[in-house]
Amino acid sequence: MRKVLLSSFMIFLFFANIMNFFSSCSPRGREALVSYQPRPWLPQVWKSELPGDCPFEKSSDIVGVAFTRRCASYTDADTWYPSWASDGNMYSGWTDGEIGEESCHSSGGEKAHTGNAKIVGDDPLNLQIISLGSCRASALPYRGRYPCANLVHNGIWYYATYCIDFDPDVPEYSWAVLGPVPGFRISYDYGKTWIDSPLSPENPLFPESGKNGQKVKMGTPHFVDFGKDLEYSPDGKAYLVGHGASDPDPKPRKANLSWIAGDEVYLARVKPSPENINNIAKYEFFCGYGQDKQPVWSADFSKIKPLIQWNNRLGCVTMTYNAPLKKFLTCITDGWPGVKNMNTYILESDSMTGPWRLVTFMKDFGKQGYFVNFPSKFISTDGRTAWLCYSANFHQGYFTNRTVADPIGSRYALCLQEVRLLDANEFEQYKDNDTKQEADPLKSSKNIALRARVYVSSIKKLHKPFTELVDHFGEGAVDGIVDLKTMSPKHEWASNSERESAMIRLIWEKPEKIHCIWLFDRPDTKSSHITSGLLVFSDGSTLRVGELPDDATACKEVSFPPKKVTWLAF
Repeated sequence: MRKVLLSSFMIFLFFANIMNFFSSCSPRGREALVSYQPRPWLPQVWKSELPGDCPFEKSSDIVGVAFTRRCASYTDADTWYPSWASDGNMYSGWTDGEIGEESCHSSGGEKAHTGNAKIVGDDPLNLQIISLGSCRASALPYRGRYPCANLVHNGIWYYATYCIDFDPDVPEYSWAVLGPVPGFRISYDYGKTWIDSPLSPENPLFPESGKNGQKVKMGTPHFVDFGKDLEYSPDGKAYLVGHGASDPDPKPRKANLSWIAGDEVYLARVKPSPENINNIAKYEFFCGYGQDKQPVWSADFSKIKPLIQWNNRLGCVTMTYNAPLKKFLTCITDGWPGVKNMNTYILESDSMTGPWRLVTFMKDFGKQGYFVNFPSKFISTDGRTAWLCYSANFHQGYFTNRTVADPIGSRYALCLQEVRLLDANEFEQYKDNDTKQEADPLKSSKNIALRARVYVSSIKKLHKPFTELVDHFGEGAVDGIVDLKTMSPKHEWASNSERESAMIRLIWEKPEKIHCIWLFDRPDTKSSHITSGLLVFSDGSTLRVGELPDDATACKEVSFPPKKVTWLAF
């Protein structure tokens, strides 16, 4: 049997008129007051599910990843790769969605645009995302031109794009052809004005093409995150990792080399300057190891060799230097075919050139998580706490569907999840948490409100999450958090001064058997107070509910004989 626990929410006035209308036909359930004391989430270790052909040894220094369940999401766009600048802010590209009411899309061939944003704040849970507009640059002869390598160094912003296309043989797959990098545009004033790249899709930075079945190697490249203003770069150079493939492919498949799938990872480096960044002659490429087992670098692109290989498992790649641990962390998305669940895995190494060891293989992360990276700004002083930055669930069936989000909080946005990078002792401490009962009932798996779609009749501006998608407006009422300390509006719902019409509705993908509902008023006792309401169920039944406790230190528990429902409303 399951419970529906609605964490703190508010309806501005009351349901008096509705109550009078239903008074003759709506019985009461059994009501009781239940004291409540918030407890933190139990950290959950993501079970690593290794494919049989995994080529990496397991790490003994970072043996797993635990999600603390502290998370946040911002905007309705993806492609976030923050760069920590000397002014203390982070800057990133973005696209295919909205920041507030400003829109940007990178498809459309000649009309492709890429967005620019400033990320302000030191607390991942309370960031300000400011759009700095967008820039147009043609993708032709490809159909998409998207953000990739992003670096702000010495006050200069370097912003690269890459090209992608559809494959007519598999039109159902997402951007199945990976193309080249048409260079960098440059800003000297943190994105106020830009100088366009002198290169183009037909004259790219690296001598590569995605046309006629050709395979690129420096696909969707990203700068290695060396901290604030490249603080920890070993030589003052900027390093780039990209994913690609070689011919012949030992296990060919359709859409093998796409924006999110491939076979190999490659590495390049350059001394960042406006004069160097679009000049391939200033780059060096990783070319394997010499007889002394040291990395070999060459300015000859034709000599480039893979840094990492795992056939059919190496899609979009990012790398961050974790300075406290003196470790390089690499996040890789295994996302083929680009329209279904995606896997994410994390590797670690003492050196940028390996050898690489496996931290975790997170099957179905997101469940459709991608563009995963560790922003260096949010790594703790001991190196063991970090925040995963990613986007998720863009495709139909996933988009705006919080019932498939895993971990909770994953959506099409700039998503941030706090994680612990576990040593062996902490892994033993946390590994069985998924079998333990949460001390806080709101955070228990028995609380099916955590997995419901939520729709509200309106929302007050102060309580509106950072999204323009109405599907997410009411999530603060069912996120498992009653914030008695800060009374943050992010963890509650308030209608926009509605009276009788104010309503919140929860919907499940399949019938759920329930027998109990917890209702919380907002912790702020000065604003308003819910004195009555009406529960309406998908089976046609209704229950009148009396006054709720007015400070959220207790809830109104409404219990009733078990019933199967697909939705309920209050």
